[in-house]
Amino acid sequence: MKLSEKQRKHLRGLGHSLKPIILIGQGGLTDAVIAEAARAIHDHELVKVRVSGMDRDVRDETIATLASRTNSELVGQIGHTALLYRRNAERTRILLPS
Repeated sequence: MKLSEKQRKHLRGLGHSLKPIILIGQGGLTDAVIAEAARAIHDHELVKVRVSGMDRDVRDETIATLASRTNSELVGQIGHTALLYRRNAERTRILLPS
């Protein structure tokens, strides 16, 4: 799913007030973290991820890997915090502008 810039802007606005649900520390990206992230994205559609204790390149790679392994779209990233989105086909909570 490819998001337009208008849709990304809408999702960033919705994600601004969210608290990070997924916290990735020095242990890195494990299968358990990926499974919990996939469950959270399925339940909420839009989740905030916080990555700490890593260099910039490793952090960016970790977030990109998480997005690809959970089949979600990286909406935006600022510093240690990223916003991931995947539409829930069964129960859509967020309506995107066209």
